[in-house]
Amino acid sequence: MRFRKFYPSFSRSWPTSQNHTVRQLSKRSTIKPRNNSRTDSDIVKCNIAITNHMRSGQCDAALHLFNSMPRKTSVSYNTMISGYLSNGNFQLAQKLFDGMPQRDLVSWNVMISGYIKNKNLGAAKKLFDDMPVKDVVSWNAILSGYAQNGFVDEARRVFDLMPEKNEISWNGILAAYVQNGKIEEAGRLFETKQNWALVSWNCLMGGYLKKKRLVEARQIFDRMPKRDEVSWNTIITCYAQNGNLDEARKLFEKSPVQDVFTWTAMVSGYIQNGKLDEARRIFNEMPEKNVVSWNAMIAGYVQSKNMDLARELFEAMPCRNISSWNTMITGYAQSGDITRARSLFSMMPHRDSISWAAIIAGYAQSGDSEEALQLFVEMKRDGEILNRSAFTCVLSTCADVAAFELGKQIHGRVIKAGYVFGCYVGNALLAMYCRCGSIDEAYEVFNGIEDKDVVSWNTIIIGYARHGFGKEALEHFELMKQAGIRPDEVTMVGVLSACSHSGLVDTGRKYFDSMTQEYGILANSKHYTCMIDLLGRAGRLNDAQNLMTNMPFEPDAATWGALLGASRIHGNTALGEKAAEMIFALEPWNSGMYVLLSNLYAASGRWADVGNMRLKMRDTGVKKQPGYSWVEVLNKIHTFSVGDSAHPEIGSIVEFLEELDLRMKEEGYVSATKLVLHDVEEEEKQNMLKYHSEKLAVAYGIMKIPAGRPIRVFKNLRVCEDCHTAIKHIATIVGRVIILRDPNRFHHFKGGVCNCGDYW
Repeated sequence: MRFRKFYPSFSRSWPTSQNHTVRQLSKRSTIKPRNNSRTDSDIVKCNIAITNHMRSGQCDAALHLFNSMPRKTSVSYNTMISGYLSNGNFQLAQKLFDGMPQRDLVSWNVMISGYIKNKNLGAAKKLFDDMPVKDVVSWNAILSGYAQNGFVDEARRVFDLMPEKNEISWNGILAAYVQNGKIEEAGRLFETKQNWALVSWNCLMGGYLKKKRLVEARQIFDRMPKRDEVSWNTIITCYAQNGNLDEARKLFEKSPVQDVFTWTAMVSGYIQNGKLDEARRIFNEMPEKNVVSWNAMIAGYVQSKNMDLARELFEAMPCRNISSWNTMITGYAQSGDITRARSLFSMMPHRDSISWAAIIAGYAQSGDSEEALQLFVEMKRDGEILNRSAFTCVLSTCADVAAFELGKQIHGRVIKAGYVFGCYVGNALLAMYCRCGSIDEAYEVFNGIEDKDVVSWNTIIIGYARHGFGKEALEHFELMKQAGIRPDEVTMVGVLSACSHSGLVDTGRKYFDSMTQEYGILANSKHYTCMIDLLGRAGRLNDAQNLMTNMPFEPDAATWGALLGASRIHGNTALGEKAAEMIFALEPWNSGMYVLLSNLYAASGRWADVGNMRLKMRDTGVKKQPGYSWVEVLNKIHTFSVGDSAHPEIGSIVEFLEELDLRMKEEGYVSATKLVLHDVEEEEKQNMLKYHSEKLAVAYGIMKIPAGRPIRVFKNLRVCEDCHTAIKHIATIVGRVIILRDPNRFHHFKGGVCNCGDYW
């Protein structure tokens, strides 16, 4: 009986095989008919042995036995095919199926399910269409395939065409609606039929639970003709997760069976509602705990940042699973204790994509982007399949360090994994291209995101703004509104930044004035800072001061910084001093503002005041942030500081820069020595400017990056005026596109000009 249960087609396929054998034996009088039963018995034994080999993962042993069989039935082939599929050997299963001398109904059904499991729905549908005879199992398989892949309408079309339906068919289409969030359609379908199976009642109730529709879930529960443990646990979970803990507790006490899942539902409910002490009390009372119970309690402590109690429970667990380790690693990483997170990660007996994503995210959040990317490389080497979280985290890390080439490689893997068109990964990919200096590829990714959300639109608008393409940014803002996406505070920061970077004063003023009236957005400090920056850069310093005076709140350091920057551009020392004084009061540690004011003094020849700034920085313990630039060559980040001598190829770089310097001077380049904050001879000032970090990085990029490809250089501080002028000349001399990113924006140099129009 067990044999027939495992092979549902045995009773159907056997007579066919037996008749075929009889016909063959009638032609061979030397073989006695009584041996036929022995042969059939041997085949059955071999089929059972093959099944056992496959269940143990011994595919080679199963194949050896299969090949040694003097005669094989369709059951033999089906056993091998099913075994290969269950062990993940799809290609071998397909090859065997294609080579079958004769297929029965089970053969077709098994292979259709194999194609579906292997994510090849098109091939499964073709096989289904080619079937000479179909049964309800065939129809259910293809219906399930469409449902699992989110094609609910197509699944319903298959369901409606089915000549025969069973409980699996009805539950399959109901589950398709529920799993794909179409709860209204699921409810309407449910009302068209009576006598649903218990699993269907539970399925619909669970669907209402996912949608947090407590009333409908309770109605289903009350209507159920009979209930099992799943029914009770689902409704208890429903109330617990939605904050109605009193009703959850009443149902818990009424439940005829209080198993470990019922208890865990109550523990989880109290945890989700922030009642950790009550959750722990129930946890301690549990007559039986499983790993889910332990993990739920540990996760509660992790969420409340109580890592000591989380660690205490983790150590006390009788048996841990991979989720236990992942929760602890995530907790330590998110709390900033990357050392303990890494220690646990190294101790793990097994890892999955969540483990890798957690530790990679931990290093990225702690600022160690290089280690994050190194772990990603190890993850690939380890053969781990990446999930959405890992892709998103690594793409964000690539954006932080501007690892463009690695980001492109990850893009390729994203496409293979099928994630590219979703918002979750698509937005991370979009941000990576924007921040790595490839706005054209960012635009292609943006177009490929099918369901663009507000983050998608904000990212492309801010991307265009930072790259200095104000017109394109504003065009996408209008397209965003046409698409029915409501702008938010971040959107308007991007719009105003686009106007600021492009000098669109009147346009910026119009958008600023319309924020509250049209979109219900109250202007915050970032919006005011954008407007003050816009007015100040345009030379309208009085308007900028008036706007600051009329702000509904006190200006912060960033707002005063925008005014100080504008004062430096237009040489208004008095206003610059006033702005700097306010910044020093608000942020005495802000070294960048000391440098800006020093630049303003140096441009006016006030060297004594420059010296005073140095003394003030020393007395207050403020240290100037060292400037550095980096460029990616062959998947490796090369970092340079001013006058760098540490790079192994610095000799060649300096020699190349000297050649460029001579050619630039021939074309009229003159060093902006006024920017040097030291009262020294002119020649010495020129030498001090010659080896700025961005020039070294640009030179190395030209030397190493193949012709025809842009040079992308990144700097942690604002690009200086002299380097900006020099790189315009360099771009012309070498005939290359040079893209430079600083904290404020991107500069695209080509043919002797920058797309910022020298307005930054």
